Amino acid sequence: MHTKIPFSTFVLAAAIFVGGPAFAQHEHHQPAATTPSAAAAGKLIPVTPKEAAWAENARKNYPVDVCVASGEKLGSMGKSPEYIYRVDGKPDRLVVLCCDGCEEDFKKEPARYLAMLDDAAKSRPPAKKAGGHDAHKSP
Repeated sequence: MHTKIPFSTFVLAAAIFVGGPAFAQHEHHQPAATTPSAAAAGKLIPVTPKEAAWAENARKNYPVDVCVASGEKLGSMGKSPEYIYRVDGKPDRLVVLCCDGCEEDFKKEPARYLAMLDDAAKSRPPAKKAGGHDAHKSP
């Protein structure tokens, strides 16, 4: 006994078979704004005169003398723009780039560039405090 399957049922089954995995994969994709890593992402904000004192103090302990985005020497293209990397609930971080053009590169992969700064800070000797023992030495 043979049962005929209507052609439309065959087409529907084929569409589910072929398109099902792609649809299921798409269904699990979430927009970047709702992923946990994006929620924890910070903002790169240019330093304003209001934050200048903070930036000057942070610059004293800045661990690199090159742009983390390009590798260019800071100051080689004029005054290096300074930014605050701000994440809610965490301390602000200073980010110095060689030029305004590197801002977009930094924004694409901030975790990568912040890790470079962290690694450099770990391998850098601590800065000497003003007025330490060296200040007591006579000439």
